[in-house]
Amino acid sequence: MEKQLKIESPQNPRVKAAIKLRKGKTRRETGQTLVEGYREILRATESGWTFIELYHCPELYLDLQADQLVSRIRESGTPVFECSAPVFRKLSYRDSPDGLIALSPLVGKKLGDLVLPEHPLLLIAEDLEKPGNLGTILRTADATGVDAVIVCDQRTDLSNPNIIRASIGTVFFLPVAEATTEETIAWLNQHDIQAVAAIPDADQEYTDVNMCAGTAIVVGAEDEGLSQTWMRAANADVRIPMLGRNDSLNVSIAAAILLYEAVRQRKRQR
Repeated sequence: MEKQLKIESPQNPRVKAAIKLRKGKTRRETGQTLVEGYREILRATESGWTFIELYHCPELYLDLQADQLVSRIRESGTPVFECSAPVFRKLSYRDSPDGLIALSPLVGKKLGDLVLPEHPLLLIAEDLEKPGNLGTILRTADATGVDAVIVCDQRTDLSNPNIIRASIGTVFFLPVAEATTEETIAWLNQHDIQAVAAIPDADQEYTDVNMCAGTAIVVGAEDEGLSQTWMRAANADVRIPMLGRNDSLNVSIAAAILLYEAVRQRKRQR
């Protein structure tokens, strides 16, 4: 492979093109996104993910294994470019960059790409806006052994670098699909999967619903909750008891409570 010169100028065309990927419109137009951080890039690599390009700055490495990861990615055939510290900081969207950024194809599957076991456990997130919430939900879904996550009508795209960061790379190995609410409801009905909707004023508590059969737990944005479409389509509405003054939980915490209840029920049944 031809030896690459060190990128010293922030005006380098590659650098300028990569910076534009911070915008969702550019990500959709190019089919590319940015993945920053040793842990995130390592998890993607271990999951068989192939990057388009890798940018690195040894001066900023925070992990002792970073050199090995760069070599591994270079040996896979991915073009690797070393950057000066000022250039890398220009590329980075972190306060304390660790010297690794990859250019990546967009993440996410279509509903038809999901391969499900018998009696699957799914998590559906509708209309979430904050990348941190969705990233945390993905990590919780992995921790609870969820078979797939479906994001519906999102206000931020799944390939947002901040979602990738908040999930610590979970998005690369957990099956995650993007679809509209209508498409998802039709798909659930086709696969005979019940939808359990989290609604603050539901009549029954979340522990009262049997989630041992094929189940999709559906959560919505904190400010507006689930759409009327989901409320009408859900097979069961459940609430989490609120014993204090506040009337709702952070959506990622609510999702965790419901998922671990499903895990508890399924473990007990086994």
